[in-house]
Amino acid sequence: MPTPSFLSPAAVVSALRAAGCVFAEDEAELILATARDAAELASMVDRRAAGLPLEHVLGWAEFHGLRIAVEPGVFVPRRRTEFLVDRALAEVPDASVVVDLCCGSGALGAALAAALDGARVHAADIDPAAVHCARRNLAPYGGHAHQGDLYAALPTALRGRIGLLAANVPYVPTPDLPLLPAEARDHEPATALDGGPDGLAVLRRVAAGAPDWLAPGGRLLSETSERQAPAAVAAFTKAGLNAHVAVSQEWSAHVVIGVRDEAPVIMIPMISA
Repeated sequence: MPTPSFLSPAAVVSALRAAGCVFAEDEAELILATARDAAELASMVDRRAAGLPLEHVLGWAEFHGLRIAVEPGVFVPRRRTEFLVDRALAEVPDASVVVDLCCGSGALGAALAAALDGARVHAADIDPAAVHCARRNLAPYGGHAHQGDLYAALPTALRGRIGLLAANVPYVPTPDLPLLPAEARDHEPATALDGGPDGLAVLRRVAAGAPDWLAPGGRLLSETSERQAPAAVAAFTKAGLNAHVAVSQEWSAHVVIGVRDEAPVIMIPMISA
């Protein structure tokens, strides 16, 4: 039955609850606050009841204190990934060159740009829809978004100069994709979710290329799962990075951090006259 053209707050909650939305009251409040008229409200409720992610219905996602524009077909930033932002800021609080690789909506880049005064921020993704969205989110900070496959998308002038490289790579093992919630499985691009047979295919490629792009002492941070963390550390170490794992019990989040060694100091022997 089509949604009526006018919905009371109670009717919105009822419609969302009937569709299986666990947090129907909270979602209804957000939808009611966002809809500009009765027709838009009815459309938003219909789309949410049909299974579209709430963030795609609203057109934005809350992330690290920001409203991040999220367009249909673009990966929705997860709140647990805020831990990656916090760790990045703790590791490199004065970063001046920042890259958000596998950027999706550009949420990481925008959050880092908002916190790092004057930092030059670049983002990259293979998906043109994601790049279009990232450009919207980075524009207020003068950031840039590039389309292409990992490092191939970046300006070559950044090679060896990146102080902070955040890479929220896809890390769901391919066999586990059918087990994802329908919101992710049906409405987010597979390129943002599928990490290959063991979930670490993209992470290994990012780690392998990082030493060429990081500045001496620069950091690479990438989210992974608890089960994958030891193998992710091994990939970072194999690439020549000093690696460790940061864990948030609150968010059940695991972030692998790799550090490129500082440039060696060359001692020139003194020659006596």
